[in-house]
Amino acid sequence: MVNLGIPTYGQGNLHIDQPFPAAAKKQLRNTQMRANIRHATHTIRGKRADVVDELPDWEDLRSAGSAVKEGVMARLPELLEQFEREFTARGGVVHWARDAAEANAIVEKLVRETGETEILKVKSMATQEIGLNEHLAAAGISAIETDLAELIVQLGDDKPSHILVPAIHRNRREIRDIFTPHMPGPLTDEPRVLAEAARRHLREKFLRAKVAVSGANFGVASTGTLAVVESEGNGRMCLTLPETLITVMGIEKIVPTFEDLEVFLQLLPRSSTGERMNPYTSLWTGVHADDGPRNVHLVLLDNGRSAVLADEAGRSALHCIRCSACLNVCPVYEHAGGHAYGSTYPGPIGAILSPQLTGLEAESNATLPFASTLCGACYDVCPVKINIPDILVHLRARSVTEVEKPGQMSLLMKGASLVMRSGRVMSLLERALPLARFRIRWLPGLVGGWTQQRIVPTPPKQSFRHWFKENR
Repeated sequence: MVNLGIPTYGQGNLHIDQPFPAAAKKQLRNTQMRANIRHATHTIRGKRADVVDELPDWEDLRSAGSAVKEGVMARLPELLEQFEREFTARGGVVHWARDAAEANAIVEKLVRETGETEILKVKSMATQEIGLNEHLAAAGISAIETDLAELIVQLGDDKPSHILVPAIHRNRREIRDIFTPHMPGPLTDEPRVLAEAARRHLREKFLRAKVAVSGANFGVASTGTLAVVESEGNGRMCLTLPETLITVMGIEKIVPTFEDLEVFLQLLPRSSTGERMNPYTSLWTGVHADDGPRNVHLVLLDNGRSAVLADEAGRSALHCIRCSACLNVCPVYEHAGGHAYGSTYPGPIGAILSPQLTGLEAESNATLPFASTLCGACYDVCPVKINIPDILVHLRARSVTEVEKPGQMSLLMKGASLVMRSGRVMSLLERALPLARFRIRWLPGLVGGWTQQRIVPTPPKQSFRHWFKENR
């Protein structure tokens, strides 16, 4: 087992407010959201299928990506130390954060040292995970999202519901209504008009910003290089124009070399947006004279990742490259939506990642491994071959043995086992069948949900065991 020396469970926007079944029941009533998600996910999965079919070596690429990730997990401490050396040697500063509280405190301190009260942000799952925007707002610092979908979520006082397209639950009319109070009109629901309005809204902020916070898709250990993959180009504006750049990256995002990065730059765009290659791949290595930010910081975030790494059966959840392919094919996600999962990470990957980051002791999170039909579609499309169904089953078993308190189901199963392990006891119980010769219309407790929808069959006059004994 690899031990980073800082095991701790995750904090922030990982703990769900209510169990998944209750949250899903509420979201199922939102017909507009469900229609929006169905349209978007089916479109993306169709594009993905087309560009994947173009590659004769797609399965080889998946295997290569999986192998790289396996190797990274096996020697993660070594690679992190190598990355820190290379990043520092090129003028960057590395900060280590055990959890969300430490990461937020580090970023706040760095921003305060600049004297700024407004910063730019480019989409980052890690900063959403730790609740950075909320933390900075409480400290009097305004964080402005520059990714179009994240901007929609922010201006709508909403929460992301998808890894790649955080505003996937919104349609064009809803986006127009969100933009109207904040941007000069007239606005229509045409994508071109809405995109142009967002550009005008952000242009001035890009030009005057002194501090930016980014995420990172990958960190190359051999050179200390960080990489962001995006579709819009707003990220590049954040990475190049401000004087101070602060990046927050999960420790699992390391890859050993540029040759390894090459594999993921083929896997990620096809799996995420259904593109042959992403429009913008931004790479930065330290500080350069007269080019880019003068101060470059990196916050390496654990926040439960060491705990996930310690579970050999579940650690491959850390292989995730945040492509969202599993969300786009999941029937549960399609019907329940991302908000039902409660965590920053929705869908199948969230169902295995969030409860591991927080620990199954987080009672509501222990319901997430059950948010699946185990159909296997998520595994079929995962670009790094994370066997999500197997991990779901593993976590379900852990939830039952480690977390679940004895309830009605446990008592019913225990009672059934006591009866069925003894032929004599079973025979005595069967002799009582004639006493139940009436129609059962209602039963209490757990089985009551069953009797609400079905009529319990009238028991036979005689059990098969006793009939056979009399007629053999």
